Amino acid sequence: MVPRKDSPEDAAAFDVAVVGAGPGGYVAAIRCAQLGLRTVCIDKWTDPRGRPALGGTCLNVGCIPSKALLDSSHHFHCLSHLFPEHGISVDGARIDVAAMQSRKNRVVASLGRGVAGLLRKNGVELVTGAARLTEDGAVEIAGSPPRSLRPRHVVLAAGSVPAAIEAAPTDGARIVDSEGALAFDEPPRRLAVIGAGVIGLELGSVWNRLGSEVVLLEALDDFLPGADRDVAKHSLRIFRRQGLDVRLGQRVTGCEPGGEAVTVHFEDSHGAHRIEADRLVVAVGRRPATEALGLEEAGIDRDERGFIRVDGFGRTSREGVWAIGDCAPGPMLAHRASEDGISVAERIAGGKSRIDHHTVPWVIYTHPEIAWVGRTESELDDAGIAWRSGRFPFAASGRALAAGDAEGFVKVVSDETTDEILGVHVLGAQASELIAEAVTAMEFQASAEDLARTVHAHPTLAEGLHEAALAVDERAIHL
Repeated sequence: MVPRKDSPEDAAAFDVAVVGAGPGGYVAAIRCAQLGLRTVCIDKWTDPRGRPALGGTCLNVGCIPSKALLDSSHHFHCLSHLFPEHGISVDGARIDVAAMQSRKNRVVASLGRGVAGLLRKNGVELVTGAARLTEDGAVEIAGSPPRSLRPRHVVLAAGSVPAAIEAAPTDGARIVDSEGALAFDEPPRRLAVIGAGVIGLELGSVWNRLGSEVVLLEALDDFLPGADRDVAKHSLRIFRRQGLDVRLGQRVTGCEPGGEAVTVHFEDSHGAHRIEADRLVVAVGRRPATEALGLEEAGIDRDERGFIRVDGFGRTSREGVWAIGDCAPGPMLAHRASEDGISVAERIAGGKSRIDHHTVPWVIYTHPEIAWVGRTESELDDAGIAWRSGRFPFAASGRALAAGDAEGFVKVVSDETTDEILGVHVLGAQASELIAEAVTAMEFQASAEDLARTVHAHPTLAEGLHEAALAVDERAIHL
């Protein structure tokens, strides 16, 4: 099928309308345009001056600003605690939080302008406003001025918002969500965080490095239940040693903001407790932003958690309407949303693209980083799949030792019979980069032997993956 490229007389007649300009939406819009489809991208995000703020949660109040702060705080931590071992000493080092926040904002603004430029370059029309579907298939945009579009296809990429809990309603002052925790103008002396998942650990790490006393209250008894058990146990010890007070099995029951502090009430197996903090961050996950899309009116199904029901190709219950990224079931990750967007765009244009969510990598950007792809040993046990695994510690890596970053390890898990790689788990410096090789290997259904026979440069951190693959067959060289 060759998409039509004619310009309709009605300026509102589009082939595709993409709702949302986050990492799923803007990528979907660009790919649609590349395929010759007349495309409009609708987004409601604006900056304080009322100008479009493209990039969604990821760029504006998520992935990018958090990584900017994580890097800034890590540099300061290294200067204060790690560089002396390298013979580098600086007296009187201090952190200028205002300058750090200003840099973060410049990074966000620069990338936002970049997204706008990419949309223009590819001929995507941008409309600012909140979009809603109607019963007769129109897309109503509450913008200035309001618009009504009737595209042949609609791609819903509305993303997600921070989840809330009744016991800790945010007030934007003492009690904030992840967005508020990215904008502190100074490190709180005492910071409490509800949730010790990805968001809680990353935000807690930022402010802990800058001097805050950080307590993370996690309702679950297990730390990072989605991660490999060895990775979870090892990383928990590291984070506690860094100064993060991670408390498991703690159910928050209420909060009392007042004056210069907030009192947090919680319960565990030993009874009721309370702590006082200068700020409280609610980091209990995210939920799909699907309430205001007019889904019920348009006859589009959602599940009990609010996710839009889709088939394996992103198609909803209504013909011509697709859903991608955080508003559809699957990993709530920016890179997954982007690949969803490309896949759906190519499907609309008549292609056969699809994405395998089982090989989407996960990353936690603490230090050391945590990254994994595929299944854990526990998941394989539950599925009745026999496995073998090999593990290599960075303490035995020449590159890691030379860099002074030798904490953590690499684990490769393969099928006991076929040796196909079923999962790779990394705890260590640059885990977010190292996991890419594992993803590639798994996409090609590689075996542990394939990795073991692949030459890796020396000295590199990537040699850890090579040695872990060798260890699957109990033939690691440097163990």
